[in-house]
Amino acid sequence: MCQQSTVPLLDHNIVFYGAGSMAEAIVRGMINRNVVASGKIVMLNRSSSERLAELRSRYGIVGTNDPAHKTEHLRTSPVIVLAMKPKDAAEALRELGQLLSPDQLVISVIAGLNIRTIQGLLGTKQPVVRTMPNTSSSIGLGATGLAFSKEVEEQSRRLALNIFEAVGTTTVIDEERMETLTGISGSGPAYIYYMMEAMIAAGIRGGLPLEQSTELTVQTVLGAARMVQQTGEEPAALRKKVTSPNGSTQAALEVLERGDFFETVIAAVNRCAERSREMGSALEKELS
Repeated sequence: MCQQSTVPLLDHNIVFYGAGSMAEAIVRGMINRNVVASGKIVMLNRSSSERLAELRSRYGIVGTNDPAHKTEHLRTSPVIVLAMKPKDAAEALRELGQLLSPDQLVISVIAGLNIRTIQGLLGTKQPVVRTMPNTSSSIGLGATGLAFSKEVEEQSRRLALNIFEAVGTTTVIDEERMETLTGISGSGPAYIYYMMEAMIAAGIRGGLPLEQSTELTVQTVLGAARMVQQTGEEPAALRKKVTSPNGSTQAALEVLERGDFFETVIAAVNRCAERSREMGSALEKELS
């Protein structure tokens, strides 16, 4: 990988406790944006040496599943990102709590695991940042919500924001709003993909080849998002600009309105948030 010549933004060692796709997305973003040098990133997992070898080769990071090395990295790194599977969290966090010093920052990307439960499993009031990235982080266009425990100091807040700004935009919220954020941005890409599926299918049924229908749909969604972003106008205002009275766009929107499209999307977001709360409560009971 081509190394950038500028000095990295951070000079901290950062340990990723878990080496799955979300951890890789964040690591790739940090290295590409020169937030931290690849040699300062340590990735740990339970058993897959092949996965760690792949990550070492791809990014130049340090990767290990050797128990002694893992313990040393966890004991000494100023920043630890929890990226293991939820089912592995209880055992890992109980062991981790015995290694930590009070000034080490813990950042969680584990869905459904709240700050109180993390601190309870650690057995210490550790400074904890709870985050909810989305899958678009893998291409540097993610949207990440962050909530901070009261133990997180300003310097650590800035550090956490720097990490996730490397893979997209960040939003700081109160933790009780995390499920609502999950319904909008955490799961939101799936709603857009679903609509794109329908648009592509409509194009095919109307006689377009799959390739053309897909290309037109992708560019349309991309262009619409960029219009909102670059013009600063509200989506409603932009919609009205392309909707002529009694025109074809108006006819299409009337069909969506008859299907209660607007309220259906709101209901989907609300149900996603509700389900996220249910899963979080179940996970908390299971881990405790």
